[in-house]
Amino acid sequence: MHIRTHHRPTLFSVELRTAQWEHMVQWYRNVLGLRVLVRVVDDGYALFEAGDTRVAILSRENAGAASGRWSLGFEVIDLEATHARLRAADADVVEPKTHPEGFRELVTDDPDGNRLRLFAWPTAS
Repeated sequence: MHIRTHHRPTLFSVELRTAQWEHMVQWYRNVLGLRVLVRVVDDGYALFEAGDTRVAILSRENAGAASGRWSLGFEVIDLEATHARLRAADADVVEPKTHPEGFRELVTDDPDGNRLRLFAWPTAS
């Protein structure tokens, strides 16, 4: 008899539906800096590596509005370089601030208005 051990679900990806698929794919790759794992133009599907999980961009005509109920939090190594890329892309970005816990964070929205929080821990001197 095989005894199964309890296995909790693993978050494979966060899926974002968009009516401007090509623009969103370019933005997540070039501005945010995520690596494309899969890109199927005919299906309007792109999958990006985001650390231990993934972000999928799905083409949908009726994607719906962005929600203020959630945000995507990304840890980055170089917050200043990320901030510069966002500014160069004319993203609406809040200036980075340092939290009492020591990490620096900035807040922006992707082209569809989804809220992104990007943060970095201080590097050891």
